[in-house]
Amino acid sequence: QEQVAKKLRTKKSAISRIENHAEDIRLSTLVNYAHAIGKNLHLEVV
Repeated sequence: QEQVAKKLRTKKSAISRIENHAEDIRLSTLVNYAHAIGKNLHLEVV
């Protein structure tokens, strides 16, 4: 969490909230988080 927080220029507690309590998260935040952990986010609306 600490390394991801540094990449996103935020606090470790913010990353913890994303990972543990992500009921209401902005899409842009989720995209940035995914990139910080080396993943891509794929969203499909059908």
